[in-house]
Amino acid sequence: MKNSNKQITRVFKRVMLTLLVVLSSAFTTISAQNDPVRLGFIPLTDCSPIVMAKELGLFKKYGVEVVVTKESSWANVRDKILTGELDGAHCLYTMPFSVYTGVGGKAGSEMMIAMMLSVNGQAITLSNDFCGKVGFKQMNKVAPVVAAKLKAEKEVTFAMTFPGGTHDLWLRNWMSIAGLNQKAVKIITIPPPQMVANMKVGNMDGYCVGEPWGGVAVKQGIGFTQIASQDIWKDHPEKALVVNKEFSSKRREDLKKVMKAIMEACIWLDNPANRKKAAAIIGRAPYVNAPADVIESRLMGDYNLGCNQGTEVYSNNYMLFYKGGMVNYPRKSYAIWAMAQFVRFGYLKEAPNYKAIADKLVLQDLYEEVAKSMKVKIPNDDMKPFSLTMDKTVFDPSNPAGYLKVVKR
Repeated sequence: MKNSNKQITRVFKRVMLTLLVVLSSAFTTISAQNDPVRLGFIPLTDCSPIVMAKELGLFKKYGVEVVVTKESSWANVRDKILTGELDGAHCLYTMPFSVYTGVGGKAGSEMMIAMMLSVNGQAITLSNDFCGKVGFKQMNKVAPVVAAKLKAEKEVTFAMTFPGGTHDLWLRNWMSIAGLNQKAVKIITIPPPQMVANMKVGNMDGYCVGEPWGGVAVKQGIGFTQIASQDIWKDHPEKALVVNKEFSSKRREDLKKVMKAIMEACIWLDNPANRKKAAAIIGRAPYVNAPADVIESRLMGDYNLGCNQGTEVYSNNYMLFYKGGMVNYPRKSYAIWAMAQFVRFGYLKEAPNYKAIADKLVLQDLYEEVAKSMKVKIPNDDMKPFSLTMDKTVFDPSNPAGYLKVVKR
């Protein structure tokens, strides 16, 4: 009888322990589902979709509570997404592929692309040392001036914002088009909001970053716009909503609500009548902390180039957030192009498994589900060959090796 009682007690304890584990797990899941979604951003004009979704009350409209936080650097954004401290962020679209392949983080670390946020709107800014020697889009004059500067000063330094990030790739493509030997110059990493201050004290000769930091350099008289990124590649992919892997799977419905709110903000932002209001809001200290007039002018495609070069007006290829749904679709072909650049510019010694990585990290099915629910057009151009505006080399996403054999390094 005693043995029987002991058996019953053991069984009872096991049942109670199992029940406690189940209840604890359920409570944790419910608690997590009720937690606010945490989205980060870097102080750049193209953080507007996330900021305006918050300011316009769109997250609330779609029934999700979102906390928006300013982050100090792209490396900080990467770390916080990977640890889950952030559920997602306004992010360089190439960052997940840079991190996964080991270029800009621990190889194999997964960050997921839910949707695209913007195209265009970055720039190459040169210091006043180049003023009068290299003009706007005068690509044939860049290499001789850099060579002369190297001979006189022994070092020429350019800055970008993250290894393998979009700004890094636009900078290196610019160098390739200009005929610069990338090994002859120094390339450093500086967070976007610190670019202007670093150029002011002579830490670099030029930089590639998103607005408003190109326009701010012009306003402060410390540099000029040599070229905008849309001149290199019209309607190039730029920022994405990048999310934590666990968040994307366990809180899929909340992510869809977040995406719908951001999509509506993108549609709102592409109405030129709304851009003055957007510039005033995102220019505030909690967000970009930059002059609203600089943000507004470049948002409207009105570029004061600096260095007595006058103004360049972009009418259909300035910073865009929606463009009838063409902007927001996360294309796997663009993921493959980015990874091909890592091989092209020596970040990777061997080609990665392009398609498998794109399939793993790009949540295309999720995006299509959200887009269809909002009656947003889904483009049909993914995985088709394309060329950049300046570099006419054809990139076929199904044959990156062929592209790498003929493209300039």
